[in-house]
Amino acid sequence: MQSRPIEISYKDYPKEPVGPDNLSLSFMKESLFVPLELTGNTLRIVMADPEDESVADALKFAYDMQVEICRGKAEDILEAIERLYGAGRQSIENIIEEAGKDIYEISADGNADVDHLIDMASEAPIIRLVNRLILNAVEQRASDIHFEPFENELKVRYRIDGVLNEAESPPARLQAAIISRVKIMSKLDIAERRLPQDGRIKLKIADKEIDFRVSTVPTLYGESLVMRILDRENLILELDQLGFPEDILSAYQQLISQPYGMILVTGPTGSGKTSTLYTTLAKINSPEKKIIALEDPVEYQLRGVNQIQVNPKIGLTFARGLRAIVRQDPDIILVGEIRDKETAEIAVQSALTGHLLFSTLHTNDAAGAVTRLLDMEVENFLLASTLLGVLAQRLVRINCPHCSRALQPEAKLIRAMNLKPGEQENIPFTEGRGCEECRNTGFKGRMAIFEYVPVDEDIRKEIIAGSGAEKIRNTAVSKGAVMLREDGWRKVRQGLTTIPEVLRVTLDN
Repeated sequence: MQSRPIEISYKDYPKEPVGPDNLSLSFMKESLFVPLELTGNTLRIVMADPEDESVADALKFAYDMQVEICRGKAEDILEAIERLYGAGRQSIENIIEEAGKDIYEISADGNADVDHLIDMASEAPIIRLVNRLILNAVEQRASDIHFEPFENELKVRYRIDGVLNEAESPPARLQAAIISRVKIMSKLDIAERRLPQDGRIKLKIADKEIDFRVSTVPTLYGESLVMRILDRENLILELDQLGFPEDILSAYQQLISQPYGMILVTGPTGSGKTSTLYTTLAKINSPEKKIIALEDPVEYQLRGVNQIQVNPKIGLTFARGLRAIVRQDPDIILVGEIRDKETAEIAVQSALTGHLLFSTLHTNDAAGAVTRLLDMEVENFLLASTLLGVLAQRLVRINCPHCSRALQPEAKLIRAMNLKPGEQENIPFTEGRGCEECRNTGFKGRMAIFEYVPVDEDIRKEIIAGSGAEKIRNTAVSKGAVMLREDGWRKVRQGLTTIPEVLRVTLDN
């Protein structure tokens, strides 16, 4: 036995189970040890109490091998035991096997007995299977889990870095049990399979609480179910970590320090608008300011912000909620989205009467936000008086830092960048090869690319004149505004992403 056991950190623990078969889980937990490495006839273990010789003696006697002991923290050892040998160890394939043939298939239009659905969904293997699918998604940094029923299969897909990836899918016969299990977890009506439903789940995974937003819709072959993963730890609350270039960041920080007016963030669904606005509110929040947010739905809870969830079923729309908010004496208002004429008019009036108002619009670029509001019949002179600036954004995937390499793109891709003569030689084009860390995609994580149009005197004149998006865009560019794709090319020049990735998210520009 070693006189001074080596201290082992958690990052050096094995990723897969190590050591002899049939090792007792309860023995490891009680004795606080876990195998590290098996080389020939020597087993290395990590223990919380290396002085306890009885563990090494028991392993020598049971498996006839030499035992080397290292020191580790008790909490690290317990976490590793659970990850490697506990419920987390079971693969989906093993759990499905364990489910056996007693779970029978229910057709999409079948009238299954509710009690039987509950019994099926409460079977231990089904519970473990759903937990495993959710855990896999969280470990892979997925933002959504899709359960999609087809004629002869149930597909499970994870949206990772904005792109759907197929996961190991259970057999179709487990469809009813799996969907019912998730519906029970989210307190939905499992007997109702003809109408869409929405619910929420809060789970504790690896010592952190994660919210899941659940949505079901009936399809031809059963209910399609999507779980949106809302992990607060993935929410970036520092503006300089979102991907802002220095010039836009400086201008935006100056913009959000204004006492009143309207600031818009635009882009399609999934472009990171909510994250940008949450980060903005976190930046400007202080004890002297009252901030009220009206959202549909509330995705993350922000400390010090009064958050209201829209509920159209009881008449709490954006317009009605916004009217009530103005009477609550706020300094800063966040309206999740401007969707209609009424909300637009109240938003403009709120900004006009001394409030700083943030909101989003689903437009392709910053200039398009102006014309969209004019289309909603907002008076152009009121819009020109209240609108301070518009930020458009998209999310691009970042080259994996573990497998990124220098790579010369095809000539047609380089032509898309409209480079000046000789500029190409100075650009360090890179691309991820694909490795275990990035699941062989070449990308790991995402960052935003931005387009910022400040509303100055020239833009105000265009708004009052009722100019179209193209005229407003050209005016902004003539004054130095950087468009979305150009900011994307900046990220390519920095080796952060690739030309195809920028083109993928800016095709509508």
